[in-house]
Amino acid sequence: MLTTLMLLLAAGCGDGDGKADGDGKADAGSAPSLKPVPKPASTMPAPAADGGLPRGGRQLFPKYQLVGYVGLPGSPALGPLDKDLDAKAEKLDKLARSYAVGRTPLPVLELIVVVANDHPGKDRKYRSRLSDQKIESYLKVARKHRMLLLLDIQPGRAKILDEVKRQERWLKEPDVGLAFDPEWAVGPSQVPGKVFGHTSGAELDGIAQYLSGLVSRHNLPEKVFVFHQLSARIVSNETALKRHPGVVTIKSVDGIGSRSAKESTWRKLTQTMAPGVHAGFKLFYQEDTRHGPLMTPAQVMVLKPRPEFVVYE
Repeated sequence: MLTTLMLLLAAGCGDGDGKADGDGKADAGSAPSLKPVPKPASTMPAPAADGGLPRGGRQLFPKYQLVGYVGLPGSPALGPLDKDLDAKAEKLDKLARSYAVGRTPLPVLELIVVVANDHPGKDRKYRSRLSDQKIESYLKVARKHRMLLLLDIQPGRAKILDEVKRQERWLKEPDVGLAFDPEWAVGPSQVPGKVFGHTSGAELDGIAQYLSGLVSRHNLPEKVFVFHQLSARIVSNETALKRHPGVVTIKSVDGIGSRSAKESTWRKLTQTMAPGVHAGFKLFYQEDTRHGPLMTPAQVMVLKPRPEFVVYE
């Protein structure tokens, strides 16, 4: 996985904040406009009319089973959400039904919006951000198909909570959640891809607390907060992560390998989950199949505890 990310980044990523180029002022020699240029009508579909989740209600579990695709525009090695989004959404919807097992399937588009890099960038934070225009295009597809959108953050040397707060415009929406990949959260002298990153239960708790505040202030339905973990050393003092009103925290176990290797990682990492944290499981179309056949939905769903979020990269 460390080598996968060092591919070319997709168009639309940059060190900036996604704002349009220019300062909006007319050139000195240009004639003044007689009429204001009307803004184009928004084509963004509205969220659920009742302010709830895309497929009804305000609580996720135990009603729903979450199943997702992860990805980055133009980067197929980072997951299936690289292009052809409507076709991928239809395929995901069918896949999610195979995981329902007595629940209602709720598909998830997990979009990588902050990408760790092996080069410093203008501010030397070793990360790039996806533009707001790209994020909006994914939210449109999610709403069209009544799915959740998760914003996945790989912060590099940047502070994770700073990067989360930069996404507040989107996180205030009722159908947008958050994912954090601490494998790519490195120290001030480290380079992503050269070492494994790290987080702590206290840092995760700070993120959950911030999300809980958004839910309360904006009267939102439960908000998903996923943190990915592929080895025990990536998260320390996990029990410092507490329950927060309105936030559903999910630990996604991301071990790569054969079925037996993935199940071994699962048993090890689910033993350390903090009270109230739900279990998630990740499958890799490329990396896992180098070690044998990809696990089937039936094989995944017999894991204990039940994986309530299954995501494919």
